[in-house]
Amino acid sequence: MNRAVPEITVLRLGYRIGRDPRITTHLGLVARAFGATNFIVSGDNDKKMFDTIKSVNSNFGGKMDTGYVEKPIKWMKDFVKDGGQLIHLTMYGLPYKKMIPEISKDKPIAIVVGGPKVPAEIFQISSFNLAVGNQPHSEVAALGLVMDKLVLESESSVQFEDAKFTIIPDSGGKNVVEE
Repeated sequence: MNRAVPEITVLRLGYRIGRDPRITTHLGLVARAFGATNFIVSGDNDKKMFDTIKSVNSNFGGKMDTGYVEKPIKWMKDFVKDGGQLIHLTMYGLPYKKMIPEISKDKPIAIVVGGPKVPAEIFQISSFNLAVGNQPHSEVAALGLVMDKLVLESESSVQFEDAKFTIIPDSGGKNVVEE
């Protein structure tokens, strides 16, 4: 995959096994589709949740790593201390379209997506607190919009060189080529 931006990690806060597997899997799939290199989860440790993402990587390409972090606040502080840019997606943040140009493409990026109540400390740790709108909304939509603006710019999609299957855009129906 040709990278126009540095490695991007998406951190999902507060995953709950009984409540969040579908939405968290969708966050991982959106992260992967837009070229994130890492998808990590805090909260409940559920290795099974990553199976869908690994299966999609295997079939459609990509090398996004998945993992669990027990102490997300420490992870975020260390990430920023090591020179990374922490982007917190929140409906209370600044407009993402205006702020994306301020994000350096020469430094690692981590995008934090909340779950249940996000600790106020994250607002202070973050390099950027960004909003796709100042109303309650889907964290999956927010991640997709921000990654589209951050990663794709003039491209229509991220291309994965190691795919077993490639989808060919077609207005008339499904067109999948087995590589």
